[in-house]
Amino acid sequence: MSAVFDEGTDGGLLLVAGGQVVDVFTGEIYHADVLCRGPLIVDVIRQGARPAASGAADATTRPGVAGAPRAPRAPGAPRAARAALVDARGGYVLPGLINGHLHVESSLVTPCEYAAAVLPRGTTTLVADPHEIANVLGESGVRHMLEMSLGAACDFFFAAPSCVPATPLETAGASVGTAEIERLLAEPRVVALGEMMNYPAVIAGDPDVLAKLALARRAGKPADGHAPGLRGEGLARYAAAGITSDHESTTLAEAEEKMRLGMWIMVREGSAARNLAALAPLAARRRGERMMLVTDDRHPDDLLCAGELDHVLRLAVASGVSPVDAVRMATLNPAIYFGLRDRGLVAPGRVADLWVAEDLACFRARAVVKSGRLAGAGKHPRAPCVTPHAGSTVHFDQASLGCLDVPARRGRARVIGIVPGQIVTRNLVLDVEIGADGRARSGDGPDLAWLTVIERHGKTKGRAGLGLIAGMGLRAGAIGSSVAHDSHNLVVAGAAAADIRFAAGELARLGGGFVAVRDGKVLAALPLPVAGLMSDLPVAGVASMLGAVNAAARSLGCPLDSPFMTLSFMALPVIPELKLTDRGLVDVGRFAHVPLWLAG
Repeated sequence: MSAVFDEGTDGGLLLVAGGQVVDVFTGEIYHADVLCRGPLIVDVIRQGARPAASGAADATTRPGVAGAPRAPRAPGAPRAARAALVDARGGYVLPGLINGHLHVESSLVTPCEYAAAVLPRGTTTLVADPHEIANVLGESGVRHMLEMSLGAACDFFFAAPSCVPATPLETAGASVGTAEIERLLAEPRVVALGEMMNYPAVIAGDPDVLAKLALARRAGKPADGHAPGLRGEGLARYAAAGITSDHESTTLAEAEEKMRLGMWIMVREGSAARNLAALAPLAARRRGERMMLVTDDRHPDDLLCAGELDHVLRLAVASGVSPVDAVRMATLNPAIYFGLRDRGLVAPGRVADLWVAEDLACFRARAVVKSGRLAGAGKHPRAPCVTPHAGSTVHFDQASLGCLDVPARRGRARVIGIVPGQIVTRNLVLDVEIGADGRARSGDGPDLAWLTVIERHGKTKGRAGLGLIAGMGLRAGAIGSSVAHDSHNLVVAGAAAADIRFAAGELARLGGGFVAVRDGKVLAALPLPVAGLMSDLPVAGVASMLGAVNAAARSLGCPLDSPFMTLSFMALPVIPELKLTDRGLVDVGRFAHVPLWLAG
């Protein structure tokens, strides 16, 4: 099923007939027909009950299909004018899924393409935090996302990014201050303040961050949190400042403590960070109360192969959460939290966002109805999607890469140590020798590669930080990316300076993306022309190219499952222990820059 629309027209009737309705408000499951007129549900007709005055009173058996209900006529319409029919017999009728926290940019596709991938799986509403594009383009980037999502098959709402830039330890493309946030919070489709990652500043009472939280309170909109591992007095101060949710809990005790302080818990199950298994016992015990299922970051190949919130539902039920509670965590709960009072429930007056699941274990979607229209295999999309291009966002001076011309030397150096399957790193101190060929070697054993982060926003003429990384496994060539959380400068790793320079030049030529190169040749590339973060191609094409660049990285010796995803987090100076920005190495524990070479 593709995310386009066939049956049902604006103002027309559509009947979802013969299924079992899952009532996430009462917890009941009952046989009923659901009648939609235009974009709204107008009646839920329980089996054996008299329908409301909605024109559904003459639902009967359709000739030739034993037991199948016939679609009703509209009141006063000719007998031939009947509703479009969705046969839900043997299935379960659920409210459309609402993903309450995601970053569309992490899927590497635009909002319209993301929606086209997830609507056939039952997701009908998305609440995105666009802080990735905001770090490149500022407020205009958020407005690009608002514009790009207008024609999407799903309804998009947004959070106003609260931490752009994330830290003063790097150079972002733009900043989003209180004036920008106030303007964004006034937008009808901006329903929250985005995740407040700078929790140390909140705890310390920083006037700027407290002003942002005050703006959210004044607008009557929730303020999402981001406080990994925060406990005790610090957490109490964080919650007291007005933070209303958190998606970073990794243990049961942490989530329980945050919940006791009044915070909603977003249970994250993404491509890289997966917390459902740890938090499922809390969801089972509390019946999902004040909890939501979210994905945060989801990669294009995972969207296609495993799914989105439907995948999280499967895992939740398999982990012991009751099906009705799991569905409530992905429908009614986020609707309540974000003030989306017109959705999240199969009931008259709600938006006609529905899907028919074959069962409540695998959650395979048999049919999806969005705003009263059936998503099917037609050829006409809901509305044209616009992809505004702000021009190239990759600007740097090749002369800045003179930092790679390192003379031969020997000494003790700080090295970023990759932890497989994690975005945290180790702060290694190793004996390092730089040969006449410019390659770095360690007598301590681990493989070494050069790592550089190049400012690409045109703020510094391409200032570049230089470091060493262990665990990348690159025996030759280089890999590079314009996706580098959170400031999204260029990040390139390679065995030799020539390949690193070539990879950086290719990223500039593409306008951003992923590249793998060797000996002056491009092995594979994934262009990301939209802010250097997103492709304008369909998800399937992007997933295919992502597979190709990952394979090329492995051909250079990289053993990692997701080489470019790992690379993108090597520039994130809020995740321990040692990271690299355009300003240099960052000891995250000290929250300060440190030199590559140790004295003596």
